[in-house]
Amino acid sequence: MATMAETLVPERKEKPPARTLDALNFFLADVRDGLGPYLAIYLIAVRGPTHGWNEATVGLVLTIAGIVGLISQTPAGILIDRSRNKPRIVMAAALLVTLSSISLPVVTGFTMVTITQSIAAAAGAIFAPAISAITLGLVGPKMFAQRVGRNEAFNHAGNAVSAAAAGLLAWKFGPVVVFWLMGGLTVASIVTTTWIDNNDIDNAVARGLDCEPDEGCEQPSAWRCLAENRPLLLFAAIAFTFHLANAAMLTSVGQLLAKTVGKDQATSLTAACIVAAQLVMVPVAMIVGRYTEQWGTKPLFLVAFGFLAVRGALYTLSNDPYWLVGVQALDGVGAGIFGALFPVVIADLTNGSGRFNVSQGAVATAQGLGASLSATLAGAIIVWAGYSTSFLTLAAIAAVGFVLYLLFMPETKTQSS
Repeated sequence: MATMAETLVPERKEKPPARTLDALNFFLADVRDGLGPYLAIYLIAVRGPTHGWNEATVGLVLTIAGIVGLISQTPAGILIDRSRNKPRIVMAAALLVTLSSISLPVVTGFTMVTITQSIAAAAGAIFAPAISAITLGLVGPKMFAQRVGRNEAFNHAGNAVSAAAAGLLAWKFGPVVVFWLMGGLTVASIVTTTWIDNNDIDNAVARGLDCEPDEGCEQPSAWRCLAENRPLLLFAAIAFTFHLANAAMLTSVGQLLAKTVGKDQATSLTAACIVAAQLVMVPVAMIVGRYTEQWGTKPLFLVAFGFLAVRGALYTLSNDPYWLVGVQALDGVGAGIFGALFPVVIADLTNGSGRFNVSQGAVATAQGLGASLSATLAGAIIVWAGYSTSFLTLAAIAAVGFVLYLLFMPETKTQSS
């Protein structure tokens, strides 16, 4: 029986490695974001007592690394658009992120920590456009939304499993266990990437073109594509708003736990927060991928913003660790929808331009700017006014994003049909 991908692209003799994509997204889940919230826990709980780290200095490191990462987003998209061997780039990025992250136990001082995390952020900018391009080049635009939903489901499953492993092992070995786990997953992701045959990837389709430019396709300049596409610019502003509200929530919860229950329990409870959200994200991503063509992107994004605002408000009701873990599960709906639809909306808005990946990079730059500013904003508010005020501020920003999407963002599926 022919597979779905074989039916879509009948001229290929070898079927696209769907299961390899599943495995790659699973193993890369804990690698692509570097240390994530564990960085704040490690610096506050392990380094803080003797090296003077607090919420504000940690927020500054995250902001600087975030700025480096966001500056790298558009060049990363250009690199992926031009590359004819995307799996190799994924392997190189995984190595850079991991080496930069696992060096933290032997790196001291604000400057060196900032440099290592900035390198990890720059390399991490590769993953989103690379995985999306590989996927689009393998399955084509008609099945892209469904396959992206599957990618996100396996990505969230990988995050849940790695976070559960980190939480369990941290009880015995302490926060340093996240470095060991990350190294092992990097090896697994690199081995999995070698299973993708680069010849299976249609590089023209992976850019959003019907043919290569040297075969007669007209292709606008990258900056013209971005500047003249008003819905794309609006979506970039909305992505900024979403991550300005969302990025610091889990980090702030981790810092709050570190102060209330201690470093070892905080690591495990933060892992539990991640697991709770990721377990919700798996079915959410699958449902979004399966029904986006039927439901459209706009109502789903409004649900995402609604859950984000409610989550921020609920954090303020109690500091009980189990309550915080339960509220964090709501991230599975908001972030799950956003992750599954982000490349789909951009593919819709740039269809036929050949600038899919550079557009992803540009919008991800705005998204990264929101995420990096989120850390500094939340850290400063926590120091000045406390955790509850910080969470309510983030919830209010999410509400603003809801209104922006409701009033101004078009339904992309009607544009791409």
